[in-house]
Amino acid sequence: MPKFEALVYNEKVRAAVANDEPHPLSDEWADQHYITQSASDEDHARHRLEEKFPPEKGFVIVDIVPLED
Repeated sequence: MPKFEALVYNEKVRAAVANDEPHPLSDEWADQHYITQSASDEDHARHRLEEKFPPEKGFVIVDIVPLED
């Protein structure tokens, strides 16, 4: 199955850090993380990532790119 790499951060954590406020997630989520996801195509990868990192909880998927074999 192909692999994809996504850039993900959390906008709620980013706002909390900017305002020097606490947030239940680690402050590291204010920065972008590289996440590798196996999927049949980019849409499937996005769907699987959104299940793990739900937008309603503040997660933002910046970009998804296929990885070379």
